[in-house]
Amino acid sequence: MRELSVVGVRVELPSNQPIVLLREVDGDRYLPIWIGAVEATAIAYEQQGVKPARPLTHDLLRDILAALQAPLKAVEITELKENVFYADLLIGDNLRVSARPSDSIALALRVGAPIRCADQVLTEAGIVIPDEQEDEVEKFREFLDQVRPEDFAG
Repeated sequence: MRELSVVGVRVELPSNQPIVLLREVDGDRYLPIWIGAVEATAIAYEQQGVKPARPLTHDLLRDILAALQAPLKAVEITELKENVFYADLLIGDNLRVSARPSDSIALALRVGAPIRCADQVLTEAGIVIPDEQEDEVEKFREFLDQVRPEDFAG
């Protein structure tokens, strides 16, 4: 397993499909995952420090885990089958719960849990961005600084 950090979310054109972009902490690979608009909004809200008036689903799950004293230890993106990513929530000492990566990432951001990815998934779906394209990543980060979560609403 390799640890990943969340670069951010954006809308891929022309399909208008949101993606979350992750990056290897100790490496040079990126992992793009296409996600739903609701999850994109939840991730963007958390990254931008937006606190909704009422808890979103991921906030509710965070609060339930805290109330049950069952901390989220980590998120693991475990496999890629037929272009679908799979993830597990590692809760408490021995509990493993299957979840969508997008929901897992939104929850991990809320509790500060590490996000890890199986080496095989990174080998299969990870991309290396050459140095000359790093300015594109910087433009993406600038985009993330200016985008609003409402931009992901249908």
